[in-house]
Amino acid sequence: MYPKPFSDLIRHFSSLPSVGPKMAERLVLYLFKRSPEEIASFSEALLSLTHLSTCTQCHHISDQNLCSICRDTKRDASVLCVVEDALDAIAIERAHFFTGRYHILGGVIEPGKNGTDNQSLLTITHLMKRISQENIQEVLLATNPTSEGDLTALYLRRQLSQTPHLKISRIARGLATGGDIEYADEQTIRGALQNRQYYEDKTSQ
Repeated sequence: MYPKPFSDLIRHFSSLPSVGPKMAERLVLYLFKRSPEEIASFSEALLSLTHLSTCTQCHHISDQNLCSICRDTKRDASVLCVVEDALDAIAIERAHFFTGRYHILGGVIEPGKNGTDNQSLLTITHLMKRISQENIQEVLLATNPTSEGDLTALYLRRQLSQTPHLKISRIARGLATGGDIEYADEQTIRGALQNRQYYEDKTSQ
């Protein structure tokens, strides 16, 4: 029906999240109508992704060993915001409120599984290592207000509560239950961060 290059692009676009075959066809047709210069620029941008990696410290998207946030000496290194993925960190940054650093989990703990089952997929082990090695005084659990996000936050809270004098907080419910941080507006995120709830420090009792 289509020339092979056209069909191949449709197949690749169809493999993207939330992009069905019809949408893929429209996207490829849109690109087909662009100028050769625009198509070349688009393809170069795609190829440039191969030069990116994840930050060795926080697992954010980076073009160097450390991402721009971890390299920024003006950030508050004593406060660590734990999020599910890089898009959540980017959304929080757009709110222009949080001045600490991040730790990207790379996902959430699935219901019916414990933390050990997810250790190989998530960066929880590295998070615990950072807590023991870095001068971190507060960990803000900013996983999404979903059942999986709450389960992950609960697991992390139990693990982190074993660390003496560590403040543990949870992002406030300014975000709608079941929603994703990456889709929230800046004002909502700012309020959720500002009104975060602190857990009782039982280690000091």
